[in-house]
Amino acid sequence: MTEIANESDERLAKLGYKQEFRREMGLLANVGMSLTAIGVLTGMSSAFGAGILQGGPLGLFWGWNIVSIFMLLIALSQAEICSAFPTMGGLYFWVCKLCPETYVPIIGYVTGNMYALGMVFTGCAGNLSVALYINSINQLVNGPDAGFTSAQTMAIAFLVNIVSGILNTIGMRAIGNVSKFNVWFTFVGTIVLVAILFAVTPVRNSAAFAFFDFEDYTGWNDNGLVFMLGFLQAVYALEGSETSAQISEEAEKAEVNGPIAIYSSILGSWLVGVIYLIALNFNIQSVPNIAGTGYSLAITQLFYDAVGQNWAIVCIFVILVAQWAAALTAWTASARLYFALARDRAFPFKSFFMALTSSGKVPYGGVWFSVVIGCIIDIAFGVYTLAFFAILSCAAIAVLIGYAMPMLCRVIWPSMLNDENKGPFSLGKYSYAVNMIGSLFCVVMCVMFCLPTAMPVTATNMNYTVVAIGGVLLLIFISFFAWGKNHFKGPIRTVDVSAEDIAESDAKSSAA
Repeated sequence: MTEIANESDERLAKLGYKQEFRREMGLLANVGMSLTAIGVLTGMSSAFGAGILQGGPLGLFWGWNIVSIFMLLIALSQAEICSAFPTMGGLYFWVCKLCPETYVPIIGYVTGNMYALGMVFTGCAGNLSVALYINSINQLVNGPDAGFTSAQTMAIAFLVNIVSGILNTIGMRAIGNVSKFNVWFTFVGTIVLVAILFAVTPVRNSAAFAFFDFEDYTGWNDNGLVFMLGFLQAVYALEGSETSAQISEEAEKAEVNGPIAIYSSILGSWLVGVIYLIALNFNIQSVPNIAGTGYSLAITQLFYDAVGQNWAIVCIFVILVAQWAAALTAWTASARLYFALARDRAFPFKSFFMALTSSGKVPYGGVWFSVVIGCIIDIAFGVYTLAFFAILSCAAIAVLIGYAMPMLCRVIWPSMLNDENKGPFSLGKYSYAVNMIGSLFCVVMCVMFCLPTAMPVTATNMNYTVVAIGGVLLLIFISFFAWGKNHFKGPIRTVDVSAEDIAESDAKSSAA
């Protein structure tokens, strides 16, 4: 065995893996990864149009706070597990260690592949949102009717995908610098947006409107259900805290810094979200205008109504930059997860997905696989918009399933994480309750994502999410029984041999 460089490498070796990557991510970069992946400023802005129609200001504000509490519980659970198992496999590796050996193949395979696709879909959605923000600026300059065609928007998304691929291939230092920049940019950008709204908007709403006005444009005629549908926007905006776990093998003191990054990113996002929502709700000029907007993103209408053309351009540009940084990290995570899956033979083409760049030690196969899948999904936007939005909801559900599986394992088999293998961060006696509540919340939200968002259901508002997520699950299970169960038995020890050597050996065996 090679000499262990530090405590993080020692813990990784005990988990069965040799240190293959450069540990270049400090605490700030680690926190930045999760904060950037969450992208609270961008997630809330992109989903604002749906949220204002599903509960109005009341649903947006109180739904945000309620969901933040549940997402914090999920983050605390993830922090505890990450502290014990700080590996690149993240959620996938965790379930393999938290369930009995008999169930490892199917639970690990399904969780890993579902979550990996969820991260690919999330990156694709983020990059398309960048294209939509660019279109919004174009519409602000030239008028709402001068928007790009679907084909033009798709072409811009393709370009953003490729840029994301290039930056992710350069190396972890580049991504870390973007993440550190985005931490400060998000906080400063939020202050800028809030200041512009309160300084320029001519008419301010009352506190009664900002905190308690209820709107329902869904046709459900069920206030309780509509209020809960508004939760989905907050869930979508707060997903991503676990991203720092995906770069554990590239982080300093991963068993300590990883958990801090996970829960602190939710706390920071919660606070930023409250401040941002207060500014938005107090400065909405017309809910009907937002409901009938001609802009590609509804938040553009709010800014245009509130602060006029020029300041609206500034505001949308701030969100655009933050959105680009947030989308960038999704494929950072997916590339590392595909490396981990290939390393353990839970994904085919091992030599491709385990290959590392010589300069930056980056698993470039997963990066460019994500780019290709992202471009294919973008085509759906150009062909049939409803199909694309079903894929977006599918991404959110895939991530929630990835969140739920480790927590369910902790509930069903609590003794799998014990005094012998727990890390520095522990929930102690509160662990069971936190995992039970968090997993139930994930299940309920998965169901909510599949419900129709408007009634009556027609061909133009049908929610095809259940079809999309059902198709993804079906493909994963088919691949498991056709290929996975014969190759994947659980995490493979690489501590005595390079992961690249394993990939090369597997390639030779396959060719023989």
